[in-house]
Amino acid sequence: MCENFLAAMSTDALLNLKTRKILFASLLAIICIALVYAAFHKDEPWVVPEEVKKLKNPLPPSESTLKAARGIYMDECAKCHGERGKGDGPEAMMHSPAPADLTDAGHMNTVTDGEIFYQISEGRKPMPSFKKRLSEDQRWGLVLFVRSFTRPPAAAESNPDQRKDAAVSSKD
Repeated sequence: MCENFLAAMSTDALLNLKTRKILFASLLAIICIALVYAAFHKDEPWVVPEEVKKLKNPLPPSESTLKAARGIYMDECAKCHGERGKGDGPEAMMHSPAPADLTDAGHMNTVTDGEIFYQISEGRKPMPSFKKRLSEDQRWGLVLFVRSFTRPPAAAESNPDQRKDAAVSSKD
C-alpha cells in the first residue's frame, strides 16, 4: 500500500514539476517577445489622424497664457524634456525613446499645432497622456509654450537698447 501511495505521489510531483516548467518557459517566451516587439517599435513615428493635424490652436498667444503654460511645463514636462526643451531633463536618460528636443527648429517646423496637441493629449510610452490630467485650454497653452522654444523673441524685446533708441527718436 505504501508503495502505491509513493508511486502515485511521485507521478503527481512529476506532473506538477512538468507543469511548472512549461509555465515558466511560456512566461519567459512572452517576456522575450514583448522585449523584441518594444525594441523594433521604439523609433516609429507618431501616427496622428489627418483631421487632427489640421487643427489650429484656438488660443491667441498672450503673456498670461504663456506664463500659465510655463508653470504646467515646469511641473509636468521639464523633468524629461528639460527646462529649455532640449530633451535633457533629469529623467531623460531613463527613457527610451528619448524625449524630443523641442528646440530643434528643423523638426518643430514640420509638425502642426494639431500634431503637438495630439501628442500631449494622447501620449505614447514613455510619455504619459495628459488628456485627463489637463484641460483642453491647458494643452493648447502648452502647444504655444512648446512653440516658443524655437521662436526667437521679438527684436525689441531681445535688445533693450533698440527700444531706448526708438523711444528717443520718436520724441525728436
